[in-house]
Amino acid sequence: MDFLYKLQLVERLWNDDNWTEADEKVVGTHFQHLKRWTEEGRVLMAGRTTNEAASSFGIVLIRADDEVQAKEMMEQDPAIKNGIMKGELFPFHLALSSDNRPE
Repeated sequence: MDFLYKLQLVERLWNDDNWTEADEKVVGTHFQHLKRWTEEGRVLMAGRTTNEAASSFGIVLIRADDEVQAKEMMEQDPAIKNGIMKGELFPFHLALSSDNRPE
């Protein structure tokens, strides 16, 4: 089954001046975590919007056995575990996909 979780920065991080070195490290760990899961076939796609502040968000499309496992996966995301992002889980049906995206 496929699920999508939406990520949003906590309000403190909407202002670039509030970012700490620890926050930046968590983002790096978050990226490596998702990269590993992508290589394992657990993450189908991940990305973020490029706008700023409150309206920006990221999405992670995951494959899980059921909603319980999907929720556990979302909660294991280092950005969520370390409190710099909030996550919201949705059941998801992938209707179309392409590996042929332009560079």
